[in-house]
Amino acid sequence: MLTKNPNVIKWVDEVIALCKPDQVVWIDGSEEQLNALREEAIQTGEMIKLNQEELPGCLYHRTLPNDVARVEARTFICSRKEEDAGPTNNWCDPKEMYAKLTPMYDGVMKGRTMYVIPYSMGPIGSPLAKVGVEVTDSIYVVLNMDIMTRMGKQAFENLGETSNDFVRGLHSKANVDPDNRYIVQFPEDNTIWSINSAYGGNVLLGKKCFALRIASYQGKNEGWMAEHMLILGLENPQGEVTYVSAAFPSACGKTNLAMLVPPEVYRKQGYKVWTVGDDIAWLKPGKDGRLYAINPENGFFGVAPGTNMKSNPNALASTKKNTIFTNVALNNDNNTVWWEGLDKNPPENATEWTGIVTNGKEWTAEGKKLAHPNSRFTAPAENCPCISPEFNNPEGVPITAMIFGGRRAKTAPLVYQSFDWTHGVFVGSTMASETTAAATGAVGVVRRDPMAMRPFCGYHMGDYFQHWLDMGEKLGDKAPKIFNVNWFRTDDEGHFIWPGFGDNLRVLMWIVDRCKGTADAVETAIGYEPKPEDINIEGLDIDLDTVKGLLSVDKDVWEQEVAEIEEHYKQFGDKLPKELAEELKKLKARVDAL
Repeated sequence: MLTKNPNVIKWVDEVIALCKPDQVVWIDGSEEQLNALREEAIQTGEMIKLNQEELPGCLYHRTLPNDVARVEARTFICSRKEEDAGPTNNWCDPKEMYAKLTPMYDGVMKGRTMYVIPYSMGPIGSPLAKVGVEVTDSIYVVLNMDIMTRMGKQAFENLGETSNDFVRGLHSKANVDPDNRYIVQFPEDNTIWSINSAYGGNVLLGKKCFALRIASYQGKNEGWMAEHMLILGLENPQGEVTYVSAAFPSACGKTNLAMLVPPEVYRKQGYKVWTVGDDIAWLKPGKDGRLYAINPENGFFGVAPGTNMKSNPNALASTKKNTIFTNVALNNDNNTVWWEGLDKNPPENATEWTGIVTNGKEWTAEGKKLAHPNSRFTAPAENCPCISPEFNNPEGVPITAMIFGGRRAKTAPLVYQSFDWTHGVFVGSTMASETTAAATGAVGVVRRDPMAMRPFCGYHMGDYFQHWLDMGEKLGDKAPKIFNVNWFRTDDEGHFIWPGFGDNLRVLMWIVDRCKGTADAVETAIGYEPKPEDINIEGLDIDLDTVKGLLSVDKDVWEQEVAEIEEHYKQFGDKLPKELAEELKKLKARVDAL
């Protein structure tokens, strides 16, 4: 046992009594213990050891075909009052849910080993960090949690010997039965229960379950923010670093932006980009009144397909050692991994993610893909070539700008700044993205995803908007400036106009200059926009007129947008803050006047 904390011991004893494992192993985080678990997983076939010369310390894992992604329909927020979960979450009465799930856990670990994993979300000793304990019957979970969190007995240093402030996570893969799969958050109880899944997003309970769903609720009550945001440092040639956070729905280039490689015109001058986090930010006012952010995670749980030397060389470099690959394809000739978009040379002698060996025959997996479209890599953050020197700073980094964005073909311009914090909250609350071929259903359908938190907010979204407004009031003139970007404007043939990837730094530089008060702006109906000449296009294959087009605001398109926002806001009823209803009215008037 790694702790004398009576609250932890009592809870673990209750879980042991319920699940009835054959043995219990407390995870201390030592390399010796982890190596033994890796060997055991390789022996049982749960993991495959990859080519250790090319991919040292790397392992391969595949999940069942019915268990390959987060399942929103089986994810619940069980607050005591239904209205506290709000219209964007599935709700069930906690008493009812406990009654339903408890029999499923009864004896579920007979014949299995139970692992007790203490972990810290955030650097050990950080005042922004929080502790969780996950109980699981999966070695895959233990080994992934080692990469994704600060795992082991060190986590208990943050908790101490009497505190009850830890998140209780109970997971069993059970029979991996999709009809009885549940991922359930009990916000008032600091508790997460997950059963019948073995896929990362549903079972690494420190990730979305704790770091966003539970933490967003804690943040509301404790005066801080848990956000689905990357954290990025931009260093100028004088060595000054400006930190920004940014929220994007999926398929909008979030990880690529987090690990951006500056274009040559900036590299030559000495500009650098530093990655603090690629997915989640916890933000809290610091001693100087500014907003400081930590990345609560310690690794990257990235989507493999599409990751390559052009799209994201830093992410690819992060996977070269001590990484776990899930549901990618195996190259049987050299025992390495492959996925769509890695290069244009799929291995002929491969094992598909389903476990079928191709032997040069036609691929059989759905969509004729060797790797699953949601296949993953779990890579240590320390592997990333551009990881920030401030990554482990317990105080976090000061955030100067917050950026929202989505995939809009015609609506949002390349970049604009909100008029003030309240208007910025309005911009975030109305965030939308158009579906791509990668998503199921029709292409080009607008999906509203406020602050990219729709699937992850642990309480009523109207109250969440109010919390943002309250935070702005608390921060006053020290609040970050809020911006919106759109890398995805298309021409009439559907081609992207802006080059994207590393060239997005050109837009970020205007954002930084605006925050410093050194860049001009033009007031438009939707916010402050750059003068076209203030976006550096040196070395690009586009001209000033193209930039003007990228910054245009079309009256007809925005009238449609206003109508859609009115519909979107209706779902929040009287929980919608009056300030946001007022912002919508003001936007409508400005668009009408165009």
